[in-house]
Amino acid sequence: MSRLALLLWGIILGVCIPAQAGEITVWHAYRGAEETALKAAAEAFEAETGTVVKAIPLPFEAFDSKVETAIPRGNGPDVLIAGHPPLAKWVRLGLVEPTDFQGAGHHPKAAEALQIEGASYGYPLASKTLVLMYDPDKITDPPADTDALIAQAKAHTGDGAYGLIYQATAGYSHAPWMHAFGANVEAMKSAQLDSEAHVRALAFSRKLGADSEIMPKSPNYELMATLYNEGKAAFVISGPWFVGDIDRPIAAAPLPIVTEAGAPARPYLTIEAAFVAQQAKNGADARAFTAWLAGPKGAAIRQDLGKQTVTLTALPPSEDLVARVVRAQVEEAVLMPTDPSLPNVWEALERALRRVMRGAASPESASREAAAYLEVFNRPPPEPAAAWPYVLLMGLLMAGAVIWLGLQLRSADLRAAIVRHRHDYLWVLPATIAMLLLVVLPFVTGAAVSLFAHTNGEWTFVGLRHFFDILLSRDWPLTSPLSFGYTLVVTVLWTATNVVLHVGIGVALALILREPWIRLRWMWRALLIIPWAIPNYITALIWKTMFHVQYGAINALLTAFSGANEPVEIEWFGSFATAFCANLVTNTWLGFPFMMVVTLGALQSIPRDLEEAAIVDGASWWFRFQNVIWPLLKPALMPAVIIGSVWTFNMFNVIYLVSAGEPDGSSEILISEAYRWAFSRNNRYGYAAAYAVIIFGVLLLYSRGANRIAGRKVL
Repeated sequence: MSRLALLLWGIILGVCIPAQAGEITVWHAYRGAEETALKAAAEAFEAETGTVVKAIPLPFEAFDSKVETAIPRGNGPDVLIAGHPPLAKWVRLGLVEPTDFQGAGHHPKAAEALQIEGASYGYPLASKTLVLMYDPDKITDPPADTDALIAQAKAHTGDGAYGLIYQATAGYSHAPWMHAFGANVEAMKSAQLDSEAHVRALAFSRKLGADSEIMPKSPNYELMATLYNEGKAAFVISGPWFVGDIDRPIAAAPLPIVTEAGAPARPYLTIEAAFVAQQAKNGADARAFTAWLAGPKGAAIRQDLGKQTVTLTALPPSEDLVARVVRAQVEEAVLMPTDPSLPNVWEALERALRRVMRGAASPESASREAAAYLEVFNRPPPEPAAAWPYVLLMGLLMAGAVIWLGLQLRSADLRAAIVRHRHDYLWVLPATIAMLLLVVLPFVTGAAVSLFAHTNGEWTFVGLRHFFDILLSRDWPLTSPLSFGYTLVVTVLWTATNVVLHVGIGVALALILREPWIRLRWMWRALLIIPWAIPNYITALIWKTMFHVQYGAINALLTAFSGANEPVEIEWFGSFATAFCANLVTNTWLGFPFMMVVTLGALQSIPRDLEEAAIVDGASWWFRFQNVIWPLLKPALMPAVIIGSVWTFNMFNVIYLVSAGEPDGSSEILISEAYRWAFSRNNRYGYAAAYAVIIFGVLLLYSRGANRIAGRKVL
């Protein structure tokens, strides 16, 4: 089932259908064997107590945001199963309730992970951490240090196979090397990403992930699973969740000693736990289920069926090799911090990792840049502003509106017209109410939010400070990809190039498909509409895969047509030009059918007699198009062009799913940049709302100008 389908089912079942007495709802992000084990545990608990447990899967990426928006409004679950890192934020937001868990019978790190300011929250279930997995058909003696790992990996690299695969540009996967060199959590919290330890860790990641030539380029989780299942990966660095996605034998060993550091690689440790939601509808049953799931009966089911490394030490250890290795690795692992600012650290650190991996920056310069970015991301909110000038201004505006309305109603003709059309107003009342609720109210709310700063669940009135910070680029130089000016230029360029290609290709295809000599015109028209009919998020993910540097279809086609002996390996997301082109190609594929359909409809109303008369007069094809077809086509096409440009201006899916803003945020557009500030950088909702208001203002100015060009009101 796709992630979108899971999210929709979560919304329908978890939000729209209230829980009944003797029934609890559980949200989780499990899949594979872990999901099977949770269902089995729910059935066992129901058989024992009579309480029905409805387990609702949600996509991992959307889990936190869904929890943080649903629970405060009473639409959340009774129980949520998740890792402990967001716990501190959830406690500050009042999303989960404390428990009486004291750690008895569980691993000490599990008890420590669930402690916030002296109180315990949730019941620990399982330990999740990275280990070194390997193919037992290829490896008989796992390496003890990284030099040995590289040597063995080189021996198994070649002919499309690779010795090692891991997500080298992910901060979570980089953490084991970072900790080995002594770059600890405290240094990360204090924004010391430019320390010597971080520089050495980045240099080692470059050596392991690129210089040693034992890994594929741009590896991701799906590629890891695919290559291992095909027998083309000797070593994989991943966690126990990886086992559920493979269908071949696999073995595991603790992460090796980092030779350059002389210390063992120490990955992060995540404690997965069951939390009772603060707004739980059936709190007593929810508390009973979480305690039961973490207890001996629930732990046995999760260990046997789900292959989890349970935190309950009283339970006999699992005989599964991976689970036993994970249990051993827990002793060296570093407990993942719960600091809400940690996502900012990941963004800054992963930016440095990507630059170092593709050779765009040295470890030293990348570390300095990461520290500078983190300092801005962690910058405290603006100082509170006095609210009375804004209240006074709003009062004056409202008073002015009332006075203006009173002056208008003094007209006898206007009053008579209102009385005369009083029944007509009833017909438009439903549409007016819908517009007020669905358009006006959300806009006013968003505009109001832009005047506040959000920090750890608290709101502070800051007035127009966000707008000044954005428009004046106070945090970034104008040439920085994160500045408003740079992003606005990219957005305008993105919109203009897309619209030109959409219209050009759409009109050209429409002119061809209207010709009577084209055979099977109905079939070609249907086929060319398909890119527009398929949901754009699916198309975007397909194109992203096609642009992969080593396994993408685009580079494969370029290799075939170039006739070169070596494969063409364009790193499409390694520079602004290529990333922009990748986004542009994807969105052009999505957008030209709309213009083609509009043009085909408009061409049906243009009499052929006009063109035939021009032909008799000796007019060329271009002259006929310029002076006969285009003037008659323009009135129908211009509204479509204007609407299409607005869609393209806010085309979030393509940017987010294809290039993800790479490299270094340079291919972001305004709407995707607003999303990052809202959901990635300390949830700065006020700052993101200010971005949204500015976007509205830009489009409002554009629509006014476009209406003048079109000669009528379109937007």
